[in-house]
Amino acid sequence: MKNKILVVDDEVDLLNMAKIFLESKGYEVITATNGDEALEKAASEKPDAVILDILMPRKNGLEVCMALKANPATASIPIILSSVLGRDEDRAKGLAAGADAYLTKPYNFEIATAIIKDILEAHKNV
Repeated sequence: MKNKILVVDDEVDLLNMAKIFLESKGYEVITATNGDEALEKAASEKPDAVILDILMPRKNGLEVCMALKANPATASIPIILSSVLGRDEDRAKGLAAGADAYLTKPYNFEIATAIIKDILEAHKNV
């Protein structure tokens, strides 16, 4: 069975590139373009992991991350935050919000895939 990844980003070009790349690596990919849609899809689709942009309309990625971690139905889903915000304090905020990893944009899809693989392995053993 393919692992399902929810990719959330308001930059449609990046969203489509991530979808194509991850599908080429064997993942099932669902997408969302804002925080509200991300929360809905995480609850209904039950992804195995989420790649979540921080700077988005409606709800930002930190708000979405905290909401997912606060909900017992989605709390165990690993979250990788992605953002152009790359300072140490930005990373610290993301990890404090409950993220399992933090990628600075533009990120390398091969590195993102390696992180996803590691996170999925770690959560499988929990």
